[in-house]
Parts: sequence; structure tokens; C-alpha cells
Amino acid sequence: MKNRWFVVFGALIIQVSLGAVYIWSVFQTPLLTHFPGWKETQVTLPAQIILACFALAVIIAGRIQDRVGPRPVATAGGLMLGSGLILASFTANFPPSTALIWLIITYSVLGGLGIGAAYVCPIATCVKWFPDKRGLITGLAVAGFGAGAFFFAPLAKGLITGGPYQLLGRNLFVLPEVGLFKTFLVLGTIFLVTITLGAMLLKNPEPGYKPAGWNPPAQSASSTGQKVDFTPAEMFRTWQFWLLWGVYLTGCAAGLMIIMKASPIWQSFALSTLSSGLDRAQFNQITTAGALAVSILAIFNSLGRIVWGKISDLAGRKTTLIMMFVICSLNMLAFNNFNTYSLFLVGISLVGLCFGGFLAVFPAVTADFFGTKHYGANYGWMFSAYGAGGLLGPYLAAGLMKTSAIVKIKELATEGEEAVRSIMVGDYRMAFLVAGLLCLASSLALIFLKKPAPSSKN
Repeated sequence: MKNRWFVVFGALIIQVSLGAVYIWSVFQTPLLTHFPGWKETQVTLPAQIILACFALAVIIAGRIQDRVGPRPVATAGGLMLGSGLILASFTANFPPSTALIWLIITYSVLGGLGIGAAYVCPIATCVKWFPDKRGLITGLAVAGFGAGAFFFAPLAKGLITGGPYQLLGRNLFVLPEVGLFKTFLVLGTIFLVTITLGAMLLKNPEPGYKPAGWNPPAQSASSTGQKVDFTPAEMFRTWQFWLLWGVYLTGCAAGLMIIMKASPIWQSFALSTLSSGLDRAQFNQITTAGALAVSILAIFNSLGRIVWGKISDLAGRKTTLIMMFVICSLNMLAFNNFNTYSLFLVGISLVGLCFGGFLAVFPAVTADFFGTKHYGANYGWMFSAYGAGGLLGPYLAAGLMKTSAIVKIKELATEGEEAVRSIMVGDYRMAFLVAGLLCLASSLALIFLKKPAPSSKN
């Protein structure tokens, strides 16, 4: 390939599409409205499982793409994700108990496996093309993933209810009202096409490739005796892997707790200030603000991947990780006080900034510590911490949430008569506290991080 930046372009196309996984909070309230018998923990379950399947697929796909290359694996991922969302559009045809199972099988399991298969390929490919800019390029390679929600959260919101497609509060064009479940169909079709096209630009460099004018650092394995390329089994025998895995888990748990619940958390903040009920139009304003918050979070999620990736090239991975975890812990400990919209936007922006940084720096530190020869498999195992965090974070938000009030919403029924439905107001303060303390503990643990001990192996 004459220009290695074509690989980055293909990576961004794929990752923007995959990043729509972070818009689940836009679907939560419509799903609870359609299935009023579902509990908070039930409507959270698809979000947890898609993240776990995502991480599991990264492990499997990482090993496969190390052997067969990134293009076929990324293409397969796009086909699985697109098919999963298209099949999820049939959820309305099932009774409530079976509908949840169907949604999990299609959206969460099939879709999550597709995301994981497609996700690892751009990262592994870009790392090999850019050994001279590893932190920056892993940030760019995953920046699109963080930005995906910026574009697709307002698209999903507009398609569900009908109305304008809004970016940063500006109406760009009018979307038809297709409803909750046909929105899955539209998104699935889009992702199937875009990911397949992006995969066509992925190709590994020739063995021994190095950019023009760049030479590897002078201190090499031959001069230090350090093992450069660890196999997964060798990596597992280092304590550094387990420390990194543990702190990666806590960072992802804190970030995903907010990301996957951003819209309902804002709704609870907004509704908690009301002394009486509200009408449909007022509630729509609150949900629109929630969707906008998801988009703003996505901007900082994407920005954090580029900024922190570059900072880690300059300041070092360890210093950068400690800074991010300190910021994240302080933000989470204060999050319950962010109950005005302006403060809420500040809080979620910091969450996005730090979470995006985690997703940029951990791929780079994995390559630094354990080499690139087995990178697909190695980072797949490191990324399993993301899956564990995806299970833990949303569970903390749903499981530790307490109902603080019930707000009545007045709206017109189809016969023209007034109808009233109830919306639960949640109290998430305990979940914020637990996440903040976990991030603080991680920042302290990182003080002891150092590269794996030298090995006589080559």
C-alpha cells in the first residue's frame, strides 16, 4: 500500500459504525414504555451482554486476524452486526418475556460478536503500520468508535419519535417516524454496508516494514535481553498483565456505567426537581436533552482517544494512565452534584475524555509491554477487561439505583382522552461512589507499574 493513511481512513469508517453500541441509553425509555413490565435491571441486560460479547469476540477475532489478516475478519464482523440489528427489529412480535430473550440473542449476542470481530482488526493493523506514532495512531484508530454515538444517537432518537436530526442542538433535516423497532432495521442496514466497505481498506504491511526515515529505538531486545514479543501464555505469567487488566476493568466500569445510562441518568436528575407532573412536550424536551448529552459525551470520548494517545507518546504510558484515573475518580465522586444541565454536561464530558483515553492508551501499552507479533491475541485478552467492565458498570447503575420518586406524565390517548403514565426517578449516588473509589484505587496501583522483567528468550 503506497499510503498507510488509507488504512486509518478504513479504520475510522469501521469504528464510527461500531461506536453506535454506546447509544443504548436512547433506546431504554422507549423500551420501558413498550414493555412496561420490564424492570430497570432487565432493560439494562442487553447493554451488559453486548459489551461482554464484544470483548469475547475481540479475543477470538484477534487470534484469527493474526493468521488470516484483517480484511475477512472485519467483513464478517460487519455482516454479523448488521444482521443482529436487522433481526432485533422483530422484537415487537414477541410477548414481553420472550421479547427480552430475542433482543439479547440478536442485538446483544450476534451484534456484540460482530462488533468485537470488526473492532480488533483496525487497531491491530494500524499498530503495525505506525510503529513511530503508536500512541497517537491507536488513539485515531479508536477515535471513530467514540464518535459513533455523536452521529447515531440523534439519528436513533429522530427515527424513533420522528422530527429533526439534531447535531449539537441544531436541526439539520427532518427524519420520518419509523418507530422503535424499525430503527434497529435502519441502523443494521447502514452498519452492514459501511463496515464492509471500510474493511476493504485494511491490509497488513509486509514483514519487517518500517516507515521511511524511522528506525526502532536503539535499546533493543538483543542489547537488553528483554523478551520483545510475548505469546499470550507468556503474557499471562507476568504480574504486569494482571495489574493492567484490573485497572482497565475499573476504568471501563466507571465509564460504561455513565455512557450506557447517560440519558436515563439525566432524566432522573431533571425529573427529581419537579414537584408535580408534566406533559408530553415537557418530557420530550428532557429526553431530547438526554440524547444531546449522549452526543456531547461521544465528542469527548473520541477527542480523549486522540489527545491522551498523543500525551502518552510524550509523557509516557504510566504517567498518562495515573492522570486519567485521578481525574476520573474525582469526577465520579462528585457526579451526584451535577444535577443541573450545564454541570451534567461537564461531568459526562470528563467521563468521555477519560474513558476515551483508556481505549487509546491500553492498546499502546499492550504493544509496548508485550510486542506486536501476537498483538491481536494479546490485546484481545487485555480487552476482556472491557467486557468485564461492561458487565459491572451498567449493573452498578441499575443494581445500586434506588427509586426516589414517581413522576406522572400527561398525554393524549388515541381516542383524544387524557392518559397518564408513570416514570421512575432513580437515585444513582451509591453507584457513583463505588465507581469513584475503584478508580482511585487503580490510580494508586499504577504507581507500581513497570515493564516486564528481562527474559533470556528471543
